[in-house]
Amino acid sequence: MDVPLYEIKDGKLKPIREEDFKLEKDLQKLCDDNLETLFSLKLVKSQFAIENFRIDSLAFDEETKAFVVIEYKKGENFSVIDQGYTYLSLVLNNKAECVLAYQEAFGKSLRKTEVEWSQTRVIFVSPYFTTYQINSINFKDLPIELWKVKRYSNNTVLVDQVEPARANESIKVIAKEGSTARPTAPGEVRTYTEEDHLARASESTKELYERLKERILQLGEVQVKATRNYIAFIASGYFADVVVRSKGLKVFLNMSKGELNDPNRLARDKSLVRPGSWDYEITVDTNTDLDYVMYLIKQSYERNRA
Repeated sequence: MDVPLYEIKDGKLKPIREEDFKLEKDLQKLCDDNLETLFSLKLVKSQFAIENFRIDSLAFDEETKAFVVIEYKKGENFSVIDQGYTYLSLVLNNKAECVLAYQEAFGKSLRKTEVEWSQTRVIFVSPYFTTYQINSINFKDLPIELWKVKRYSNNTVLVDQVEPARANESIKVIAKEGSTARPTAPGEVRTYTEEDHLARASESTKELYERLKERILQLGEVQVKATRNYIAFIASGYFADVVVRSKGLKVFLNMSKGELNDPNRLARDKSLVRPGSWDYEITVDTNTDLDYVMYLIKQSYERNRA
């Protein structure tokens, strides 16, 4: 059940009504025009035709170097699992077409070997999802996301990711045991968890990570996303990447050289090694002052949350 929303007019509360999208393409246009703001993705092509199918939007995640399929649904009558794996297979079986679309969209070269195909994922966007659709994503290694996007009468838009209620089991294990949940991800696709990264760490490093994570989450609305090479922390945009090592952590900040106020010179300048905006690297171990580390991380958080 949705929580009622109100706006204040002359000291009185006035209900804010939800306004339906008249057409599915209205929902798509709103999101495609604001893809970087909503999902930190770059739009490659709308209505992208592959084989006998048409993908609503093909996007690219510059952070993970992976393609993302976005499907817009105005109604509730669709299968998350069946359609999701169909789109994943289409991308992985037509890599050259996806790379060509990227090159045409942005006018720059992209080689197939530069793409993290294992990080390919599918996003379904809709104002509503049924209980069956929400429960169908309750697996820890499912490369499918559900996002609610609703429009309201006061020119406000609500964007909210539907998080799995419980994601302890692997869909691959369920399929192997003979359940009706037969679909498994194409062999190249793999989702990663924090546990995957922490498996290589010592007990002291695991504890260190949990302490740092807890403090980062206290900054505000922060999303944690595990990728192949690191664990990302995201506000409106990515602001910190954490690499878990057997002993200690590496923290990368999404700030350009000269932007970070670091009087103790804890952060290393990586601008020549990792050109772009991720110019600072911090080594964190059990002897590092976490208060000072958080002082540096907060600067990146403030810069990337707007």
